[in-house]
Amino acid sequence: MPLIDPGKKAPAFSLKDQNGKTHRLDDHKGRPVVLYFYPKDDTPGCTKEACAFRDNLPRFKTNKAAVLGVSILDEASKGRFAGKYDLNFPLLADEDHAVAEKYGAWQQRSLYGHKFMGIARTTYLIGADGKVARRWDKVKVDKHVDEVLEAVDAL
Repeated sequence: MPLIDPGKKAPAFSLKDQNGKTHRLDDHKGRPVVLYFYPKDDTPGCTKEACAFRDNLPRFKTNKAAVLGVSILDEASKGRFAGKYDLNFPLLADEDHAVAEKYGAWQQRSLYGHKFMGIARTTYLIGADGKVARRWDKVKVDKHVDEVLEAVDAL
């Protein structure tokens, strides 16, 4: 499925986090949601990104914004990742990549000439109205959280 353009309604989802708690987009009605898709738990780029969100979580909370990370590994993997790096926000297990597909983050990727399907690092800012306010494609981890914070502040 294609990426979702700003102004369009964000697709509903229901996924479990690292503690087995179910999270739905509807749980956050009336407040902004940062929904970021990352390729794999406990890899260098994904760890750097997750730790940047962790370190800036108080700044997101001033705008009542929820931060949710999504990747395809299971709840146990998310639990190990969260525990190892003290990640204090929900990491959602999208094992069958259904949510990543709905959001267009499940894409053909290439590594050393080998093509495969996987999650492309993508971030959505969903407004309090449930519509996509902003989208970042092919995210570069450095300074990304600052860009997202600026967009949340601008809502």
